[in-house]
Amino acid sequence: MKIRIIGAVAAGTSAAAKARRNSEEAEIIIYEKDTYISYSGCGMPYYIGGEVENGEDLTPRDPKFFKSKYNVDIKTGYEVLHVDAVRKILKVQNLETSEVFEDTYDKLILATGARSVVPTIPGVKNKHVFSLRNINDMYSIKEYIDNNSPKQAVIIGTGFIGLEMAENLKHLSIDVTMVELLPQVSPGLDEDMAILVEEHLIAKGVQVITGKSAKEITENEVILSDERKLPGDLVIVATGVRPNVELAKEAGIELGVTGAIKVNPFMETSVADIYAAGDCIEQYHSITGKPVYRPLGSTANKTGRMAGNNATGGNLEFRGVLGTGIYKIFDLAVAQTGLTEREALKEGYEISVSHNIKPNRPEYMGGKEMVIKSVGDKKDGRLLGVQIIGPEGVDKRVDVFAALITFGAKVQDLVHLDLAYAPPFSTTKDPVMYTGMIQENAIYGNRPVMTIKELDELASSGKKVRIVDARVVKQYEASHVENAINVPHSAARAFAKDLEKDTITVTYCNKGTTGNAVQNIFLNSGVENVYNLSGGHKTYLRYLKMKKK
Repeated sequence: MKIRIIGAVAAGTSAAAKARRNSEEAEIIIYEKDTYISYSGCGMPYYIGGEVENGEDLTPRDPKFFKSKYNVDIKTGYEVLHVDAVRKILKVQNLETSEVFEDTYDKLILATGARSVVPTIPGVKNKHVFSLRNINDMYSIKEYIDNNSPKQAVIIGTGFIGLEMAENLKHLSIDVTMVELLPQVSPGLDEDMAILVEEHLIAKGVQVITGKSAKEITENEVILSDERKLPGDLVIVATGVRPNVELAKEAGIELGVTGAIKVNPFMETSVADIYAAGDCIEQYHSITGKPVYRPLGSTANKTGRMAGNNATGGNLEFRGVLGTGIYKIFDLAVAQTGLTEREALKEGYEISVSHNIKPNRPEYMGGKEMVIKSVGDKKDGRLLGVQIIGPEGVDKRVDVFAALITFGAKVQDLVHLDLAYAPPFSTTKDPVMYTGMIQENAIYGNRPVMTIKELDELASSGKKVRIVDARVVKQYEASHVENAINVPHSAARAFAKDLEKDTITVTYCNKGTTGNAVQNIFLNSGVENVYNLSGGHKTYLRYLKMKKK
């Protein structure tokens, strides 16, 4: 059997390795038009910034490795120009010699990946303007920095690559300005979590401009849509990627609603004997079941393995994605999995949202505060999504949440997890468990939480609402929620005796714990409709910043 694979990065090489494990008889050839194969794309910003000293560490495998270990032929510098899906013929060009020849296949795997989205603005092809998608891009940026010593960089886009490049360019003592078309950085996050990332960028000396686009790039400036001129002798365009689907489209293969190649759970395309995997394919969301396009290296490796397995007679089935991701921005980790609040509302879920602010381990062991935003389904209690931001312990928690959501856990299940505890690693009740406690109380225990945005909308509606600040007088006098009255925790029981029972009441403290304690006192005193403000006064202050933008 002749297996041909187009593309030799994550998905293509994973497919080849799995196909060889299944079959010694198969003739496996990979065509790759680029120079490098099977590389760690996610490590590229760290080589540019100097944290990874040797670029070759990101390209540990070459065609010789795959030939010796897997008996797989990888032909770099070869571009597949056309796929004849009827006759099962590939038209291939050797890019070094310009020779064009034909090859045949029994099974074909498309792993054509994705390419950077480069906006069509004047100056985008200037020699100091780069995107970062592959190893050649990485070396080009590094060479430019080494030879030209740029002082001021403009990064257009604030996704994973843009943010990681901001950190690494700052490490090289280059001033950085980030420009984002949307009103927030890190578009995949909810706005109330993205503001934490923006605050951190600013604290680290990065200038952030949101709600504006780049209009033109000159030799030493980026001109914005509001005519502002940003000095920039280095420009990084990090405005996302789009799937490489031209070969598939010309071959008559069906594309999905996202514009990527449509595959079934077995990585089969609409054309017999052609599979696809990696950043060129459309996935489906594990919660909604709807098509999504979430190109990640982890998914590329997974789907590539499945394609290679199934092309050799296997039956591995893809179970979808949650969009789980994590990145580091200076000394802050940012992670998410499942649906955001924005996505859940768009899908029509009736949701409960909580902001849980807890240290990753006890403060006496150097614990540092994490903010965990969770989204639960009020109807069935299912956990729908989580976003976490903090200096330490974020990766551990997001993986726990991803596993829980994958297997359909409900918020009350979080409370019963038997998680590892010792002071160097966690608090006695881990922040994951606290999140479950908050959501269980909100959905099932008549202890509802209210977001700052919901409170703002409630206050604007004209309905009578009582806002109670449960902190001590000194904290209240320093700053408080608009129209709030101060009822310290110690005075709450006496105060509750004279309260109108049917007025909507919202309690809060700095983070949420004392606000919940006063909420309990009011509810147990017969007061109806008592909410605790999610994330407390800390989250309120960030909301004010968002409103001012």
